[in-house]
Amino acid sequence: MATQAATKRVEKAEVPAEQWRDRKRYLWLMGLIPPSCVFLGTFLVWAFNELGWTAVAPTWWWMGPILLYVILPILDIFFGPDGQNPPDEVMEQLENDKYYRYCTYIYIPFQLASLVFACYLWSADSVSWLGLDNGLGLISKIGLAFTVGVMGGVGINTAHELGHKKVELERWLSKITLAQTAYGHFYIEHNRGHHVRVATPEDPASSRFGESFWTFLPRSVWGSLKSSWHLEKARLERLGKSPWTLSNDVLNAWVMTAVLFGVLIAVFGPVTIPFLLLQAVYGFSLLESVNYLEHYGLLRQKNEKGRYERCTPSHSWNSDHIVTNLFLYHLQRHSDHHANPTRRYQTLRSMEGAPNLPSGYASMISLTYFPPLFRKVMDHRVLDHYNGDISRANIQPRKRERVLAQHGGVR
Repeated sequence: MATQAATKRVEKAEVPAEQWRDRKRYLWLMGLIPPSCVFLGTFLVWAFNELGWTAVAPTWWWMGPILLYVILPILDIFFGPDGQNPPDEVMEQLENDKYYRYCTYIYIPFQLASLVFACYLWSADSVSWLGLDNGLGLISKIGLAFTVGVMGGVGINTAHELGHKKVELERWLSKITLAQTAYGHFYIEHNRGHHVRVATPEDPASSRFGESFWTFLPRSVWGSLKSSWHLEKARLERLGKSPWTLSNDVLNAWVMTAVLFGVLIAVFGPVTIPFLLLQAVYGFSLLESVNYLEHYGLLRQKNEKGRYERCTPSHSWNSDHIVTNLFLYHLQRHSDHHANPTRRYQTLRSMEGAPNLPSGYASMISLTYFPPLFRKVMDHRVLDHYNGDISRANIQPRKRERVLAQHGGVR
């Protein structure tokens, strides 16, 4: 699945600060490809119909999954790891360069325009301008929903980048971006829950050794939802307020989803409802598959006072594959992100001491759907990370005794 180079730790590029340039500066605009997939797919459907290739034209409604599961993994393997870290001397200048934040801001109008256009396509009785006598068939509509879902899943990552920042505008833009996938509570749980409890059994978004993605998915979705509500309820109680107020950041984020979906359904009709729900569920499932990858089996140990050690680069799986990093704003440099949550994506580094995935997230997401294959790729890496002592890993509780016996861990 991955080249030998992809399995190696990425080392800091030794480039003098005065000569250093961000070679990815304009490549970050590739992040606009996912929210453009609806328009790109529509153009390809039209072009193929014009050429008479009508049998294969509907394939392009599935442009999002094709990009995610086919194109990006191939590009990750071909181009491999990045290998470039910004030197200390340029960090402040790079952090304050507003060009980079505009690259994330512009995602949002593309996202909203694509969602509106998709609703039109789901509801239209005739799209003759595309070379079709009637509206889209059911399979095409489902494919379009999955393409919109990919946009929503990547949009959660855009919201993740914005939601960590101290600028009030960016925090609100984060919640607007999350509205498409009805995952507004992520804004609270990720920042104040996951970053506190990461790589511990108490964190619903940290997957455990031996836990399949299909077991993790409902645990993370429900656990994160409950945690976000409890966190906001406690915050408001400290202020002497009821949780049933629009000051509750969970509720106001959900209201954004209700308003967005309500307007779309009012304009385009109830026919859009199943597709809006499908794209939302698929979109947040992509986030959860990434959550599953990022901390699989990793555990912060407790000190003599019974408290968890500070989160270090060793508690997050990294991947420095350049292509997927361009699409996900360096999300794969996850260890640095946990060490410096407010650091902007362009300044994140590949850190020494971080365990590395064999390929980029785009390749690994597909593996999460097949637990035996995923465990074949990842379990020995967890074991190697702990020098053979599997008792130091975050193990699925009901499998703990069997895992310890199988790998000779200490009880």
